[in-house]
Formats: sequence, structure tokens, C-alpha cells
Amino acid sequence: MKLTKIETFTNEFICFVRATAEDGATGWGQVAPYFADITAEVLHRQIAPHVLGFDCDDIDAMVDHARDREHKFPGAYLRRAMGGIDTALWDMAGKRAEKPVCALIGGTPGKLRAYGSSMKRDITPEDERERFLRLRGEYGFDAFKFRIGAEVGHNQDEWPGRTEKIVPMIANALGDEAALLVDANSCYSPAKAIEVGHMLQDSGISHYEEPCPYWEFDQTRKVKEALDIDITGGEQDCMIENWRLMIKDQVVDVLQPDILYLGGISRSLRVARMAEAAGMPVTPHAANLSLVTLFTMHYLRAIKTPGKYLEFSIEGRDYYPWQEGLFLNDPFRVEGGKVTVTDAPGWGIDINPEWLAKSRYQVSELSD
Repeated sequence: MKLTKIETFTNEFICFVRATAEDGATGWGQVAPYFADITAEVLHRQIAPHVLGFDCDDIDAMVDHARDREHKFPGAYLRRAMGGIDTALWDMAGKRAEKPVCALIGGTPGKLRAYGSSMKRDITPEDERERFLRLRGEYGFDAFKFRIGAEVGHNQDEWPGRTEKIVPMIANALGDEAALLVDANSCYSPAKAIEVGHMLQDSGISHYEEPCPYWEFDQTRKVKEALDIDITGGEQDCMIENWRLMIKDQVVDVLQPDILYLGGISRSLRVARMAEAAGMPVTPHAANLSLVTLFTMHYLRAIKTPGKYLEFSIEGRDYYPWQEGLFLNDPFRVEGGKVTVTDAPGWGIDINPEWLAKSRYQVSELSD
């Protein structure tokens, strides 16, 4: 069946995509959050003209065709726009087959261990500790990630002494009963990253994310070779060739694709297959409770080398007010530190019609 219509429903932060086939079948997807209104323009101007009329079942060929036709634009926005089409078509395929997407890509519904992921650097170590303890009690999380350094901070901390204080404080409060992860968001030079890494190891931290500028593969590999802690990264990388190099050169221990930054499920499955061949675990980036986390849940239930847990944002209305009111049903219920992929067809989600009614609407259709 040919793809005949692409609709977007957008605000600054979220862009939902509805794909329609010539027989009237539909599916819902989403582009990557943040400046989603810009990505919607890219989708209609640089993706839709190339994919309308394609067979809805040939998603791999469709996204590659759009990439090839727009080869002068190899960057993130094009891949973010691809992800909206890709994920809508996977939903359509699941609804046709009356199966969840995870079952279409080799997996099964079921539970996933989640780690509570903090996005805040402006939080004090004391407040972060108390928040983690409360969430462990309320939701049963047995793993947490917190922020160190400053984002692309050139060796500077968010404020002086914060990292040196928060690491042992969190470790002393939770270390015996929870796995602990940190994210440096490209803060450090190799020498500084290694220095911080030894402190992390001494405190029992198990996961050290993006210690160096993420685009500097050689710097990250130096840190990996100097430490015993798992070095992780990859969320920003949207080019498949970067993933080949990252895996071939063993830049990190754990791979962290973001399904929507990378361009959708189909392209993320290519990374999963490369990871499987290399025996590397995949713990994707999923930093907010939009559809990216649901897509990641289905992906982790299907790939052959899933990491230990799902990233699950613990930020609510105060940090991400745009997350509110997106869905009629709740796909992100946490019980005993775990979330569940259901057996509902497709993504199993109902977009809130009130949210859609307030959004900016655009449509691209196949010409006769």
C-alpha cells in the first residue's frame, strides 16, 4: 500500500506525525522533541516529497531514498524528520498485523527494568539524594542516573565543588541498594575525565556517560582505555558511518543511540545489528516521557544485546511542562522499578485529541 498522506501536529517541543496509506490505514509517530516545529518544516519540505507514493511496508528503502535525495543535508534535522515518518509507519504496520511493534522486530511484550534519570544540574546534591530516596520508595527504582560537571563545560563544574560533593553523597545514600550512573554531557578533557573517573570508580559508580566532547572519538577512547568503569555514549550521533567507526574502534563500552535523533526504528535496528556482531550492549538515550521512551521500550524488548535498563526520566511538570496532556492512556506506569510493553497493536498509544486541537496542523499529500 502506498503512503498517500503525512500530517503533523506541532508545537515548539512536540511534533506528532500521522501517516495514511491509500487504503485508509493510519499510524502515529513522532519526531525528536525540542524545536519540533522546525523539524516539522523539514519533514514537509525535504522528506514528504520523496516518500509519498512509497510502499508503506518498505520503511528501510523509504528512509534511505529520502537520505539520498537530500544528500547535501546530512545532519540532525533531516534524521529527526525521518524518525517521524518511520515511527508512524511502524505503528501502521503493527495495527495491520494486530501486533505490538516489538513483535514485528523480533521481540515480545513484557517488562523492562528502568533507571530513574535526572536531567537537572541546578539541583543541590542534598535535594537530589532526597529525591532519589523518595522515588525508590514510591516506584521501586533500583538504579539512578545523575549529572556531573557542566554541559560541554570545558572542565568546569556546574558550580565549584558540586561533582566532588554529589558523587559520594549519592553513593553513600544508595550505593548498596541501587546501580548508579552519571552523565558528564561532554564536559571534560581526557585528563580531567580520567581524574573524575577514578573518583567515580572509588564510589562504585557503574556507568560514565559522555565524559569528553562526544564528537571527539579519540578522546573518549583514551578515557575508556584508562578506566575500568563502563564508558558510554552515542546519543547525538545520527550518521550510520559514525556508528560503524564507534563500534569498530571500540570507542565506548555501551552504545546509546537515541531512536529519534538517529532517524527511527529502522535505522536504530541497523545499529543494534552492528552491536550484536560486536557483542556490545545497547542502552538507548530516552530523556523525556514523550513517545521516544515508548519507542525505546519496544526496541529494548526486541534487540539481541539490550543493556541492563531503560532510561526513564524522573522530571515532571516543573522541568518538562510540555509533557503534560499528550496521551489519553499512560504507557509509562512504573511498578517495582519496571515498565511494561503491552500487547496492544502498534505503539498501543492514544494521542490526546485536545492536545491535537491546540497544535499547528500541516499536511502533505500524494498528487494524482
